[in-house]
Amino acid sequence: MEQYFSATQKMEREVMFPSLLRGVFPQQEGAAPATGGRADLYERYQLLKAIKPVVEKGLASVTDQSPAGADADADASSDAVDAQLEERLSHHLAGLQQVLTHLTRDTNALTRRYSQILEQISPSEGQPSW
Repeated sequence: MEQYFSATQKMEREVMFPSLLRGVFPQQEGAAPATGGRADLYERYQLLKAIKPVVEKGLASVTDQSPAGADADADASSDAVDAQLEERLSHHLAGLQQVLTHLTRDTNALTRRYSQILEQISPSEGQPSW
């Protein structure tokens, strides 16, 4: 989770002009850029920015919740229920980890591509800028 938040913070700091990402499509390594039906990096930037507060809000609501209705009368099936809950939690945490890893990778790739775009449009330091 920390890597995801770190990557999104870095993206927000570095991407000063998101409009530069319009019409720029993500490139798969070793493949030619394809434009058919895929979102450009500007759309991805907007999506990544929109997802961040949702993740933050979800994380805050999970940490703020207290166990509701804990009953002292536990029956014999509680062990089975606990095992089932553990299995479900493990499944969902694995899914969450995969999603966050994917979002982190996309965010880092977008930030790198933005830096490349800036390097292409800015004059090199050895040449006069007149």
